[in-house]
Amino acid sequence: QVQLVESGGGLVQPGGSLRLTCAASGSISFMTMGWYRQAPGKQRELVAEISQVGSTKYTDSVKGRFTISRDVAKNTVFLQMNSLKPEDTAIYYCNSDPTLFFWGQGTQVTVSS
Repeated sequence: QVQLVESGGGLVQPGGSLRLTCAASGSISFMTMGWYRQAPGKQRELVAEISQVGSTKYTDSVKGRFTISRDVAKNTVFLQMNSLKPEDTAIYYCNSDPTLFFWGQGTQVTVSS
């Protein structure tokens, strides 16, 4: 079973940037991978995904601000987040799409002045 470890979150002011990293313990090369987030009191949502050939999709609220990428050789997925807003505050997780793996601990992103 592949394990996923997310990192890179933190506290940032509105308008700031963060880069999240998801490291997989096994091969994820042939899977569509996604970044999900769960804000307090809300359901977890898929915000960005990248296919095995590098095609990307984003939820409307992050289009133009977030960029998902992957390093196939290192089984790693990234999420570059720019122009962060308070409503981006959430715990961010990675997983395949559809989800196949146990959820990791996630990484907390807090956008606040």
